[in-house]
Amino acid sequence: MAVLGAGASSRFLWGRASHPVLRTVTQPVGCWDCGWQAKRYLLTDEILKLREFQKKKLATVYHVYGKKDLYFQSINDKLQKNRIILRSELQTLLHLCQTPADVEFAKQVIYRYHEENKNVMFGEFKFGPIFIRLCYELDLEEAALELLKDQSLGNFFHDCTSYNILMDMLFTKGQYEGALEVLVQMRNQKVRFSKDTYILAFAICYKLNNSNSCKICTTLLDEIEMKGNWLPTQASCFAVAFALKQNDIAKARSIYSQIRKTDGRLCNNLNLLIKVHNNELEDVLQMLEAASESPGPVYVRKIEFSEQVMNTVGEKLKHTRLYSQFNQIYRNLKDSGQITQLTLDDMLCYTSNEHRHALNLLKPKKVSQRTFKSLQSALLAE
Repeated sequence: MAVLGAGASSRFLWGRASHPVLRTVTQPVGCWDCGWQAKRYLLTDEILKLREFQKKKLATVYHVYGKKDLYFQSINDKLQKNRIILRSELQTLLHLCQTPADVEFAKQVIYRYHEENKNVMFGEFKFGPIFIRLCYELDLEEAALELLKDQSLGNFFHDCTSYNILMDMLFTKGQYEGALEVLVQMRNQKVRFSKDTYILAFAICYKLNNSNSCKICTTLLDEIEMKGNWLPTQASCFAVAFALKQNDIAKARSIYSQIRKTDGRLCNNLNLLIKVHNNELEDVLQMLEAASESPGPVYVRKIEFSEQVMNTVGEKLKHTRLYSQFNQIYRNLKDSGQITQLTLDDMLCYTSNEHRHALNLLKPKKVSQRTFKSLQSALLAE
């Protein structure tokens, strides 16, 4: 996705990077009242690559088994004698780090390495994501943020993956102000936004729920519309939920109408909330009734609604003539297992890895699962 342009509105908005973000957030009750302690999964394993990183660390430790201190000492000697730090040496060092003290030493080496190689191109190889993954593993978000913000490192972190992983790390810990700071820093450094960046950006705005994040959300939406781009479904859902938090029903409906695929559980719950807040109560009951009566095989998953969302619907209908009808539909949905205890926040802050498994199924198998030999060689033997 192309880098976002800087219009008049965004010049005002993104120029406030040095100012602290508002910390007092007024959270409405109801569907939005959810503790931040719930686990978040905004980035997939293909982006985080934490398992791959840990495997590389194990392999590196095995390679220098019993000689880690000697290796660190040899790198320190190079620093003291102003000798050149090689790319492979820095890569090995980062994979040997196991403590905050190790990371502090690695930061010194990074500064020296960058000073020596800032004018050298290494193709697609990037150290930024490796260092951020190391900080992710050791819970050193402050060290990661400090290094990422350091202007003297130039293009060391000039890739969207580093920023995305750090934002995900901060978001997971409920540090939304810090995550927004990373987003603003990314924007100021003119780093290309990816689809994952947009998911994170709208998720952060949704969680902060203040005037500044509202302006950022609006600016991003305007720029995306101006460029004719499409938002990922999860990013759009965060934007819809945020608009509902702000009680901007027209905006929520407009964003929802641009979602290409709306048959998922999250979209159905958001659509229900839009109708409730817009007082389309007859449509609400029709939607719920249709879901409770939908035919189909028992192995086909039916539409599920959040208990939290259903409570919001019930409160809206409580003093109307439709309340008894709603209670009957609710019981039918409950009996058929179509009411889930997941909150809307749970649904928003979870990224399924189903697409990864689907892609794996499409890849041709090269090794037999029975003999563990190459399928190609087996065919040739026949």
